[in-house]
Parts: sequence; structure tokens; C-alpha cells
Amino acid sequence: MEGFNYSRVSEFVLLGLTDSPELPILFFVVFSVFYLMTMLGNCLILLTVLSTSHLHSPMYFLLSNLSLIDMCLSSFATPKMIMDFFAQRKTISFEGCISQIFFLHLFTGTEIVLLISMSFDRYIAICKPLHYSTIMSRRVCVELVLVSWTVGFLHTMSQLAFTLYLPFCGPNVVDSFFCDLPLVIQLACIDIYVLGIFMISTSGVIALISFLLLLTSYIIVLITVRDYSSTGSAKALSTCTAHFIVVLMFFGPCIFIYVWPTTNFLVDKILSVFYTIFTPFLNPLIYTLRNQEVKTAMKKKLNTQYFSLGKTVP
Repeated sequence: MEGFNYSRVSEFVLLGLTDSPELPILFFVVFSVFYLMTMLGNCLILLTVLSTSHLHSPMYFLLSNLSLIDMCLSSFATPKMIMDFFAQRKTISFEGCISQIFFLHLFTGTEIVLLISMSFDRYIAICKPLHYSTIMSRRVCVELVLVSWTVGFLHTMSQLAFTLYLPFCGPNVVDSFFCDLPLVIQLACIDIYVLGIFMISTSGVIALISFLLLLTSYIIVLITVRDYSSTGSAKALSTCTAHFIVVLMFFGPCIFIYVWPTTNFLVDKILSVFYTIFTPFLNPLIYTLRNQEVKTAMKKKLNTQYFSLGKTVP
């Protein structure tokens, strides 16, 4: 416990995405648009599912919770990153840095379990359709969501349990646009190589095992739908394809960052942008553009809102 004798840094310096003087304005516009569309898209899905009675089914209940998590995941670091594009010195307090690590692992851990729950829902719907209403009851769906948040909370607390006791006395420069665990623990004033590898690999192994579990479930589903009629098979295949695209976009960057950590900070930044900004943005597009029920419900909702103006959504 020698580390307790060190004086702790009060803030960290974030290097951001780029040090080029020409790119901040472009990045500010691009990421502001992405963030705004992410919030609006996921919020629209959430409100549509909540206010449309025929969408009150297990699949859409889980989908609405995914939209909620995506809004949270997109908000823990993106607004600060956007504001920092015009800051001369990008800093974040020690408490703020720890908070970002907490929320990152909370939301990603929760989303991992929720994606597994959504895969389980599709497996039951396709492989055991006669028992679907019994197995996927309202109570079970609520329990799956609660388990998702509980696992996410326990996961992030397990990461912070060691991080909070590390001595940070300098340097305090984080080569990213937010505080991520692999980058922050490298700044500790003691040798944490073994501990660091263990903590980082734990997240990576969880992501890898979860991805393989999901991949297996989708393979089973695809084998099952071969015996369906062409119409039923096409619908099941379309749904599973949408789910798997989301899974691949979310797990791919996480696995690369945490299972095979590299010293290429540019690669890490690109992957971090992908799963914290692009994935929450693409989820609404994937689920709405490939789902006729959600699109129809959204059109009705928008037409109702604009009816008084004499306008309709095409």
C-alpha cells in the first residue's frame, strides 16, 4: 500500500482525436450531427414503442431498452468531446475521469447482456414458437432488463475497485477523447503490468465469450429456419441479420481494444469512436429501416403530430 504516500493528480489532460488545427471545425459539425441524430433516432424508437399498443411485445420491449442504453452510451463522453474541439487545453477532473470509466463499463456491460437477451428472445420465437408467450412473459422481460443493468453495474464496480486505489501522481496525459481504462491505468505511479493485463483482459474475455455465445445462437436459429416456408424464413432471416449486424458492430471494436490491446493509439481512437458514437447512431437505422412494423408505427405517429398542419409523412 505504498501508493497511498503519493500525491494524487487533480486532473487529466485529454489529447482528443487530432492535433491538426484544420480539422476541429469539421469534426465539430460531423459529430454534432451524429450525436443529435443518435439522440433523436433512439428517442423516436423509444417513444414509438411505448405509445403503440401492438408494439408492446417482448422483442420491442427489449429494443426500446437498447435505444435507452444507446442514448446513455452516446452521452457519457460525446458532448464533452464536441465542446473540447475548440478548447485550447482539454482537461477533465480526476472524478470526471473516473466517472467516464464507470459509465462506459456500466453501459457496455449492460448492452452486452441485453443483446444476449434479445438473441434469446429471437431463439425462443423461432425455435420454440408454441412456448414463446409462456417463456417470454412480461415478468421475464423485465427480469432480463434488470439482470442486464445489474451485471453492468457489477462489472464496472469490479473495474473501479482496483483503479480507485492506484496512485496517480503524474504523468496525467490521456491520448484519447475520453478516459478509458487501458489508457488511464498506464498512468499509475507503480508497476501495474500484471494487474493491468488482468483488468483489461477480463473485459475482453467477457466480450469475446459473449460474442461467441451470440454467434452460436444465431447459427442455431439459421439452421432452424431452413425448414420454414420461404416467407417465414425470409422474415426470420431479416430479423436475425439486423440483430447480428448490431452485435458485430458493437463487439468487434471492444474485442480488438480489450483482447488485443495495441500501442497504436490511432487505431484505438477509431475503434473507440465506432462503438461509442457510430454504433448508437446506426442501431436505430438498422432496426427501423429493416422493420416494417416500426416504420409504419412511426409514420402514424408523425402523421398524427402534423395532422393539424395538413401534412403527412410520405
